[in-house]
Amino acid sequence: MARRRVAFKKRRQNRLGMMLVAFVVAMLFIVMSISMFSLNKKRNAYIDRKMNLEKQIESENERAEELVEYEKYTKTAAYVEEVAKDKLGLVYEDEIVFQAEEK
Repeated sequence: MARRRVAFKKRRQNRLGMMLVAFVVAMLFIVMSISMFSLNKKRNAYIDRKMNLEKQIESENERAEELVEYEKYTKTAAYVEEVAKDKLGLVYEDEIVFQAEEK
């Protein structure tokens, strides 16, 4: 009878140990799952940020090209003539300027 009690206690302890191990494994699984979801969310945010930055780089490169073209244009005689007419009000000697009447 004493043997039965010892065997019963060992089985109970084994079951308790197995239940604790199963609980720990389940908790680790839950923690890992939560970590995976949060890391996935961060990854997606970084991917979106990368795409936005690449678009911004592309637009800035286009703007740089436009500035280079504008710099070339400002060195031409046509630009000088345009500025002289529009900003300074200068005209050629034989040129007639018509202005619209203000109503």
